[in-house]
Amino acid sequence: MIGGGNRVAVQSMNNTRTSDVKATLEQIRRLYDAGCDITRVAVPDMEACEALKQICKESPIPVVADIHFDHRLAVAAARNGAAKIRINPGNIGGPERVREVASVCKERGIPIRVGVNSGSIDRELVRQYGGVCAENMTLSALNAVKLLEDVDFDDIVISIKSSSPRLTIETYRTLASQCDHPLHVGVTEAGTVREGIIKSAVGIGALLSEGIGDTIRVSLTGDPLEEVRAGISILKALDLRSGGITFVSCPTCGRTEVPLIELASKIEEQICDLPYDLKIAVMGCVVNGPGEAREADLGLAGGKNEFLLFSKGEVIRKIPADNAVAEFVQEIIRIGEQQSR
Repeated sequence: MIGGGNRVAVQSMNNTRTSDVKATLEQIRRLYDAGCDITRVAVPDMEACEALKQICKESPIPVVADIHFDHRLAVAAARNGAAKIRINPGNIGGPERVREVASVCKERGIPIRVGVNSGSIDRELVRQYGGVCAENMTLSALNAVKLLEDVDFDDIVISIKSSSPRLTIETYRTLASQCDHPLHVGVTEAGTVREGIIKSAVGIGALLSEGIGDTIRVSLTGDPLEEVRAGISILKALDLRSGGITFVSCPTCGRTEVPLIELASKIEEQICDLPYDLKIAVMGCVVNGPGEAREADLGLAGGKNEFLLFSKGEVIRKIPADNAVAEFVQEIIRIGEQQSR
């Protein structure tokens, strides 16, 4: 369930060929293991649509069918098990075809996501407003929604993304003030992992902090797993999701006598997907580390040739530097297993 007070869901999109059932399901399972709630797959042809039967049957999470232009693909995807259909009702061929898609979805209890972005709004609206803006993006989305409402369909999710975080924020604010449908939030075409996460954190984070957004996707040119991890991190940073590892580390300074940047990266990589609800800290010095990270369930603070292992600000023992990463990760797993019993 999304909207209506349910927790904000993290969504991603497979980059496998949907017709390759084995590869698509393998990637979906990896996304699920990383904490993904919903995934979307491209459905460009009937071969992909046919593959949906097995994919939707075996997927551990709901699968959204992404359709462009061809209403027949939307109808077939609904019949083949898709949990949601993503279309732009304005470009699938007129009211009768919209009615046909809506009828099949209504019959099966399948919601439709109306997808609009800054590059796909009506040219007349762009001319009328002198460019792309929050007002004509919102109007474009509501016009598309009306096409569905006119055929008595209202199980609708709306996305209205831009590649500009600022325009994304302004548009979703405007849209949220004018409708009550659940909103799927994201910054589209955000870029590669580094830049994309920054833009997404700005756009998605600002909206979620105002209570706007029911599902999110961090759109990255990269491994979809990075989208899921980033999405979960954004939610956790706003206290909208708990569970899993929360990782903190200090920015280093002249007191640091260990290769903290390298060590912190190694530790984070090994523990980021662990299922334990723990706060983990990696700090650069023994002087301030345990105190600054006193809320950590387990922490590591660097010193000369050795580290201090600490919990809730209290030192537990010393760990030799040459075995620090392995021993620290083992200790995290041990505590996590105890917590899970």
